[in-house]
Amino acid sequence: MTDDPNRPAARPGTALARARALPPWSLLAAGVLLGGALGGAYGALKTPQYSATSYVVAVPTEKSDPAAALGFAQAYGRVATQLAVLGDAQVWAGVPVSTLRGSVRAATSPDAPMVSVTATSERPDLAADIANAVSRSLTRHANDTEDSTHVELLQFSRAIEPTEASSLSAGATGLIGASAGGLLGGLALLVRPRRAEQAPPAASVPGPATAVDVHGQL
Repeated sequence: MTDDPNRPAARPGTALARARALPPWSLLAAGVLLGGALGGAYGALKTPQYSATSYVVAVPTEKSDPAAALGFAQAYGRVATQLAVLGDAQVWAGVPVSTLRGSVRAATSPDAPMVSVTATSERPDLAADIANAVSRSLTRHANDTEDSTHVELLQFSRAIEPTEASSLSAGATGLIGASAGGLLGGLALLVRPRRAEQAPPAASVPGPATAVDVHGQL
């Protein structure tokens, strides 16, 4: 297929002129539609994630007090994801330490001597197994030093297999994408080139020669 030599070449400013001719709301609508489509596709294609949580509680012995148990619970929450704890947990969970590091997080409460261990996985049963394995390993390590800390760590609640995914659904990611697309469309609308205002035509003034001719005729 060859180009027609008689066809006029496209002007460089044609695309810019077309962009200026679009209604102002078109950029906003395009951003919302494109962002919603991309967000929904991401949520539909991404593998769902499941989360399970187990809890352990620090209990003071006869030689300690509740304040000490609360302080040690904070410390146990910080070491729950350390290599010493995860090294033993990998045996019970059946996954490598690298997987545990990427899927386990621990949290504590400033008011209660409790540690929560949450694991996330693509399999709901594995998420529960990992959370329970880390809690078991943490309890074992904490109780090995019970004679010096005078605080015992006990399992408060085992993790159960989740029935619903903890990751966002396709509808939620679609709404997030639409919001982001609308924001970008609004920003593009602000920097959109505006139409140049046309100046009024200048009034024609007769030249000196014309004025002389007219005066002679009179």
